[in-house]
Amino acid sequence: MNNDTPDVQEYAGFWRRFAAYLIDGVIVAFAVLQLRALWWAQMVSIYDIDTLNKILTGVVSTMTFLLTWVYTSGMESSPLQGTIGKLAVGLYVTDLQGQRISFRKASGRYFGKILSGLILSIGFIMAGFTARKQALHDMMAGCLVMRK
Repeated sequence: MNNDTPDVQEYAGFWRRFAAYLIDGVIVAFAVLQLRALWWAQMVSIYDIDTLNKILTGVVSTMTFLLTWVYTSGMESSPLQGTIGKLAVGLYVTDLQGQRISFRKASGRYFGKILSGLILSIGFIMAGFTARKQALHDMMAGCLVMRK
């Protein structure tokens, strides 16, 4: 074997991406629970329990959405090029030329996941069947998920 041969890049398949998604879900859920507990402790003296639960439902949904967006897009556009879940399973995100993506492109990819999920998650499943293992949101944002 010749040492001058460049490493062959492999696209990330569906199951490895799914494992990363589960890891990231646990991380975000833990962070949201911590923020929820902190917020609850501050507000419990102001509101009665029923009112606080009603308010908290909307706050937690909004907080989860924003936290997930900033975490995912921030990590994927950082020099690490992936969330903690992706890094744990040996994946990273690039543009079509193999370069690091911007926060804007990472955000487009993130919001594209909403569409991928709305169509019975077919947008996610596409990663198992396309030539470069791209999900719908990857195609929309012009991104690739690669194995290290």
